[in-house]
Amino acid sequence: MPASPPGDERRKRRLALVGGSLGNLVEWYDWFVYASFAIYFADSFFPGDNPTTQLMNTAGIFAVGFLMRPVGGWILGRAADRHGRKSALTLTVTMMSVAALLIAVAPTYGQAGYFGALVLLLARLLQGMSIGGEYAASATYLTEASARNRRGLGSSFQYVSMTCGQLLGLGILITLQHTLTTAQLQSWGWRLPFLLGALFAVVVFWLRRRLQETDAFKEESAAPGEDAHDDSTRGTLKALWQYRRQAGLVMALTLGGTVAYYTYTTYLTKYLVGSAGMEKTTATLVSFTALTLFAVLQPFAGMLSDRIGRRPLLITFAVGCTVGTYPIMTALGSASSYWSALGLSLLALVIITGYTSINAAVKAELFPTRVRALGVALPYAIANALFGGTAEYVALWFKNSGHESMFFWYVSGCALISLVTYVLMPDTRNAALSRAEAEADGESESESKQERPAAAPAEAAR
Repeated sequence: MPASPPGDERRKRRLALVGGSLGNLVEWYDWFVYASFAIYFADSFFPGDNPTTQLMNTAGIFAVGFLMRPVGGWILGRAADRHGRKSALTLTVTMMSVAALLIAVAPTYGQAGYFGALVLLLARLLQGMSIGGEYAASATYLTEASARNRRGLGSSFQYVSMTCGQLLGLGILITLQHTLTTAQLQSWGWRLPFLLGALFAVVVFWLRRRLQETDAFKEESAAPGEDAHDDSTRGTLKALWQYRRQAGLVMALTLGGTVAYYTYTTYLTKYLVGSAGMEKTTATLVSFTALTLFAVLQPFAGMLSDRIGRRPLLITFAVGCTVGTYPIMTALGSASSYWSALGLSLLALVIITGYTSINAAVKAELFPTRVRALGVALPYAIANALFGGTAEYVALWFKNSGHESMFFWYVSGCALISLVTYVLMPDTRNAALSRAEAEADGESESESKQERPAAAPAEAAR
């Protein structure tokens, strides 16, 4: 079969990037809008006079959603490895649309007692399953669909779209804050973003149906006879067990990044309101501005990793987070103005960019095609369930117990564990993600008669 013309190939890669990113945006909009609007609907489901306790209850349901992420990562990661990245991406956005609609129509405590909280819980569990598969499917899709020398750039759009999803939620929140009264927001206004999320997901469902499958997966599906035995175990836990060291690496390298990310994104607004005493509207504007600049940074860091490797950026993040979390969070707790809070938030997010911009590529580059989506999904989802999803709850627990600063040390400790991992792990930039790339490496080595570096993890593990 003749190769596609260069122009067609570039066009296909751009369409894959846009299609995968827009779908990811809506998925994460639905996921994050829960945290963004929690300050308005917490008392609708959990009665009481203590605002911190109400937020802890809603944060607890936010964390419970993460418990389903390993389940979703396993089921949908397996589906992505066996039936294709495209089919898994379509399924995840369908599940997210249903979950958003459930939250939008959930009855309040005054209408149905704790049944409303139960509906909220069920919706978050469904969202957890969806997002558990979405991360792996989109990380694998964006990485495989990118040119080999631009995988850092291509995969960086995962966090661009994730952050833009959160920005969309914050933008809607800011709009509603300026068009509705606080009483209206607490009464019914908080339902609007979930209704919009369900509608957005329907549009993305149509979009993802039009995406093309990646060449790496199509190549694996059309493997010759000698590799036929791989088909029965493709995307299974048995196959993943052969790469348990890589799975362990995914968990360890995720630990520090996920705790830091959720600290400075989903928890930041509540921290500025509850600890710094900032107005809700001002705190929301700080988060919106900081996250906008954060999203812009991602592709530049991704391109840098394509030139110098992944490890330097990961190590820079871990060192900065280990050393800088306590002073940054302490200063944010006493920030008295928009500009001081914005400057400190940006400093933290610049540090975190070393992780967020390239972690999708690093994880995908650790595994071969037949188990790549599951290999990314399951260990990442477990790490997120244990540490990312509980970050906000742990922060509020320390605050409620009168030892808020202990949370800062907790974040630093998680980053330190990841730092050790980054120092010891190999750089994955040169990994071959397909047989075609591996064969190109062999041809290049033969022609140049020069020794190239040892095989990168994805191919060395085959």
